[in-house]
Amino acid sequence: MLKRALILLKVLIHLLCLAPLAWLWHFYTSGALALNADPVNFITHFTGDWTLYILFASLAITPIRRFATRLGFLVRFRRLIGLYSFFYATLHLATYIFLFSGYDLTTALDGIRAGHPSVLVTQWKLIWPGMVEDVLKRRFIQVGLFAWLLLLALACTSPAFIMRAMGGKNWQRLHRLVYVAAVAGIIHFWWQVKAGNTPWRVTVVLTILLLARVAYTAMKRLKKTTPIPARPTSV
Repeated sequence: MLKRALILLKVLIHLLCLAPLAWLWHFYTSGALALNADPVNFITHFTGDWTLYILFASLAITPIRRFATRLGFLVRFRRLIGLYSFFYATLHLATYIFLFSGYDLTTALDGIRAGHPSVLVTQWKLIWPGMVEDVLKRRFIQVGLFAWLLLLALACTSPAFIMRAMGGKNWQRLHRLVYVAAVAGIIHFWWQVKAGNTPWRVTVVLTILLLARVAYTAMKRLKKTTPIPARPTSV
């Protein structure tokens, strides 16, 4: 594929991945978010949903390039898309910390402007006990935090120089944990939703992606075990 086309495709991926955040910002600045019954809950679900959508997009690249070899160039963008998934996961976590848990962001910012940065720590100390109690009490937060930590590890090891330092095989083993993170994300979703609003669509998508990986692995092993018939020798 031409270098110029790859650059344009990379720019397009950046724009597509940033589009949800731009829409959310417009939703906020237009005042529409304030009209929502529960703005914090809306932001929480919005960032969580897009974490999964973008994560699934990155996971889909592997089966696509395996079953449609002409699209193998997409693998160049897998890490980029995965990093955007971590970005939205971090926004999702930040929503919980700074909006849901009672962190007074306005007071913290006012303190910084007044030359008292210690107010950041003060506000953190105020919410920390409640957050710990909340995490210990709610399973969906525990599994969600576990998924975020996995994505953090993958994001930190995504640069090429770290991959070279780790070695290709070790790096691949570590980055297969992205499937564990995806499953944990789905469990996080299931455990927090109320009856009648189950995330079955994203569950089906992840199931298809996992089955595609299993199918490819099975086909690969079958080819290895199938003996190649010997050519008849001419007399």
